Amino acid sequence: MRLPEVIHVCGLSRSTIYDLISRSAFPAQVSLGGKNVAWMASEVSAWMNERIAARGQERAA
Repeated sequence: MRLPEVIHVCGLSRSTIYDLISRSAFPAQVSLGGKNVAWMASEVSAWMNERIAARGQERAA
């Protein structure tokens, strides 16, 4: 998926996504050649599911 779709799906801004990537807290983009990049939908979905699971653990504590 391309950046606009990642932004739409996750509800994060471009700068937040790249900040999280720099801290290894979000799936890294895959180079498509030149300046083109994309993200694996499965990795973004897994990241979102991990965040949801962590939220549930925080509430239980």
